[in-house]
Formats: sequence, structure tokens, C-alpha cells
Amino acid sequence: MRQRLRVQALSLGFDAIGFAPAALGEEVRENLAEFLAAGNHGDMGWLAEKGERRGDPRGLWPEARSVIALGMNYGPDRDEAVPAGCGVISRYARNRDYHDVVKKRLKQVAGWLHRESGHAVKVFVDTAPVLEKPLAALAGLGWQGKHTNLVSRRFGSWLFLGEIYTTLELPPDPPGEDRCGRCVRCLEACPTGALTGPHRLDARRCVSYLTIEHAGPIPLELRPLLGTRIYGCDDCLAVCPWNRFASACREPALLPRAELTAPRLADLARLDDAAFRALFSGSPVKRIGRDRFVRNVLIAIGNSGLPELAPAAAALRSDPNPVVAEAAAWACGCFAYAGASSALASRVSSSSPLTGGLNR
Repeated sequence: MRQRLRVQALSLGFDAIGFAPAALGEEVRENLAEFLAAGNHGDMGWLAEKGERRGDPRGLWPEARSVIALGMNYGPDRDEAVPAGCGVISRYARNRDYHDVVKKRLKQVAGWLHRESGHAVKVFVDTAPVLEKPLAALAGLGWQGKHTNLVSRRFGSWLFLGEIYTTLELPPDPPGEDRCGRCVRCLEACPTGALTGPHRLDARRCVSYLTIEHAGPIPLELRPLLGTRIYGCDDCLAVCPWNRFASACREPALLPRAELTAPRLADLARLDDAAFRALFSGSPVKRIGRDRFVRNVLIAIGNSGLPELAPAAAALRSDPNPVVAEAAAWACGCFAYAGASSALASRVSSSSPLTGGLNR
């Protein structure tokens, strides 16, 4: 049955499959409890609300006996420099919402298993209290790297994960072996210092959390560190040395759309709700809504250093949404400060002691 499941999964577009018992070790639960107790989940109250169920697959479904962990590769075919004046959207969000793509395929595999075995099945894709990464590591798909994400020997850091819970007992695979060694590239690459140590994440500082999950104003001290990232961040994933073995994504629905690879910030700042929904139809970006997205765009404009983008920010200082209006004022302030600094530098360079200039 394991081999037949593997054939079915690979034929439906999955790139990795593994099998694990429907149980997680005490260490996993302790790590989750520590993460929540420290408040590192920020505004993601849903993590705490179902913390106990999240730490034990049978807490979610007592009848479950096995977990089939599946991965779908979304690796980039090349690294592309983002032109000046453009925003950066995380690689996973540049086309269709992976939740929809992966869940549809999971249902097909699960349906086949139910028909062939008669056993009950349930499918999950990051929308239920399931600890996907520990389960994927337990099923041998890889290991949790120091950036807390799954790392695969074959696909690096570029795997979407999904799970099938079943009442069928299946022989498990050996767990993934941690192969990070002494490498700390992911820790060093985090632009905001959200990775406070190996396997330690403070989501409240993470760019992905700030631009996606956090609804209010982004803390002032973190704004300059976001650069022109407007939805998510790939920095800790992209530097992983195991990516050298990764292959490019082969799923058409996950290949990047040209208009989302390097979108122009000035164009994005002009989006109203209808235009936002049209541009991001079917995309995971759509779920954060126009206001939160334009807030991100305005912070990117302020960080861009391009005075020609100042009018786009100024136009939103009276936006009906107070978070957007505040971000617009902040962006305008960035250009005002830069302009004042430039003028001061010009005066300093053109002055001399003999003319009583600033050099005195």
C-alpha cells in the first residue's frame, strides 16, 4: 500500500511522500508551549487557542493511526534581482494559492486510499491545528532547519506541505536526520533578527508575520529593516546551502506570474479594494486585504530612497483607513528627512572657512 500510495502521489504532482505514526514526541509539545508562553506568536491567537490539539495529531482526530506527509516543490528556476521602484513578494505567493492547489491533490490521493482500503481519511493544508513541519520531519521528508522551516536533501527549503490522516496503520519511515551542521547562514540572513537562535523564532519581528499576519501599524523601529518586501520574506530560506540540490518547480499553477514577480510600487499604491481583489484573484495575497497590503507598499516606498515615489505616498495621507494614512505620512517623512539631509550635505560641501560657511 505504501508503494501504491507513492505512485499515486507522484502521478498527481507531489514531489515527496513519507509515512509517520499519528503521534508526536513530548519535546515537540514542550517547544510549542515554550513558544506560546514567551508570546512569540504575536497576534496569532489561533495558535494558542488550539495549542493542545496542535501538539498531538490524535487530539485533533483520536481515531487517526498514521500520517501521510506530502510535499510539493515550489523551487525557483533562478534568482532575479528586483528593479528599483518594485516590491518583493515572497516566492510562494506569486501565483495561485498553494492551499487550494495542494488540498485538491491531497483529496485525490486520500480518496484513492479510502476506496482501496476502506479506511477513513482526513486532509490538512496549514488551515487546521496541525504541526506540519515536525510531522514532515517525523515522516522522513527532511528536518527542521535552524530557520524552523523544513529542509529537504532533494528540494532544499522549497516544499509546500500537506498531510493525510488515516485510520489505516502504515509502517513509518525513518525520521529525517538534522544535517544543518554548524551552518548559521539563515540566522545571519534574517533582516530583522527574528531568528533569535537555532530553531528559535520570535514571530513578532519576522517580516512574514509583520506583512501578513499583523493588522495594525508596523513598529517604527522595524520599518526600515523591511526594505521593499511587501508580502512575506524568503531571505532565511534562500541562503540555505541545501538549495543547491533543489530543482525548479514543475507545477504550472505555482509558476510565478510576471506581474507579481517585480510589481511597481507606484502602481500598487493606487489600488482600491476592487483593483486589489482583481489583481490578486486566486492568490494568497488576497486574504490580507487591500488596506494591510497598501500599508506594506507604503513602507516599501519610504524605504525605496526614490523621491519620484513620494507623490504616490502623499496621495494616501488622507486614506479612510487610519493605518494606511499613518504609513503614508511615515513614507512622506522618509523623503522629507532624506531631502533635508541632502540639502545639508550640499551646503556643507559648498562651504569654506573663508566664507563663513558651516565648516566653521
